Amino acid sequence: MALFNPSREQVRQFFFDAWSKFDQGTTLTGLEKLAIEVIHMHPEYHTVLKEPDKYLEQSYFPEMGQTNPFLHMSLHLSILEQLSVNQPPGIVLFYTQLKHKHQDEHSAQHDLMDCLAETLWKAQRESNTPDAESYLSCMQSKVHL
Repeated sequence: MALFNPSREQVRQFFFDAWSKFDQGTTLTGLEKLAIEVIHMHPEYHTVLKEPDKYLEQSYFPEMGQTNPFLHMSLHLSILEQLSVNQPPGIVLFYTQLKHKHQDEHSAQHDLMDCLAETLWKAQRESNTPDAESYLSCMQSKVHL
């Protein structure tokens, strides 16, 4: 089974297209609806999404304090997709606990995103597959911090 592995430009174009379709009142796919939910959580990215010609090729440098809005929104989208199918098993429980802890869905998602980013970074660094147990362990630690 092949995994969907879009290019940087394809990911960015997906967000540009979803925002444009939403703005025009065009029918959205299920994934585009989730993307719009994420975009609404981040009004600071609306300007970027309205200028695809300017931002399709834009580079972002974390070492210079720059946040990549497309990476950030993609992590949110990944979390929402994982929650929709409770994969890895237990993520919904941890998310529920984090929402209760923070009294805020957005902050709860950010905690999960921190764990996802760390898990992906470790897997990439070690040229390995992401470790679901470490991912879940990170989530549990976020609940108890």
